Amino acid sequence: MPEGDTVWQTARRLHTALAGQRLTRFDLRVPRFATADLTGRSVLDVAPRGKHLLTRIEGGLTLHSHLRMDGAWQVYGPGERWRGGPAHQIRAVLATERHTAVGYRLPVLELLRTGDEERVVGHLGPDLLGPDWDPGTALRNLLADPARPVGDALLDQRNLAGVGNIFRSETCFLVRAVPWLPIGELPAPERLVTAAKKLLEANRARPGGSRRLYVYGRAGHPCPRCGAPIRKTDQDERPVYWCPVCQPEPSS
Repeated sequence: MPEGDTVWQTARRLHTALAGQRLTRFDLRVPRFATADLTGRSVLDVAPRGKHLLTRIEGGLTLHSHLRMDGAWQVYGPGERWRGGPAHQIRAVLATERHTAVGYRLPVLELLRTGDEERVVGHLGPDLLGPDWDPGTALRNLLADPARPVGDALLDQRNLAGVGNIFRSETCFLVRAVPWLPIGELPAPERLVTAAKKLLEANRARPGGSRRLYVYGRAGHPCPRCGAPIRKTDQDERPVYWCPVCQPEPSS
């Protein structure tokens, strides 16, 4: 599932291409909204909220999408060949005179009133890359269940929005904690919030979605701190990476 920095970059591309432009084509290829046609209306803005994308359109409407594991939005210029996948995977087409945004394999796609956005994103905690970022609230959310593993608490978007599986491992490395440490046992837990914010801020502007990673995807490679081999395991069918020296196991 995309991390918050990837969603932020996607929103920025869509906003740059569509905002302030009048739609010349509006095509949603999902049964519930297949007859909706907003051609002629202007796109007001495209905003990220955690891992959600909110495309706001003239007339008080919002197109809500979520990429989950395989979804993607691609932006093309006039006459450019669409390369995001076969035609049967296209779920949305939003075109202006200048650009066409094509949504592929979008598992969540719905049209709602802009005033009802809280219905789909109101459950989220403070957004690490959003204007609502509040480190104090995020920390209180994380500590609400002291027995919960650090990694699980980070992934829960109700605590703070934007951390995915990659930054779970990376954040835990920065604070020198294994992801399964109960969060109530983490010394100075505010470091967790600071580290997560630092990681997403540093990576959201990196070109092409490239990231500087300390441990994720580096099993068997030397730890950038101590040189010990990075280890990998699976939790909830997702890979977790850590350094056994810098991130010692909690004492029993």
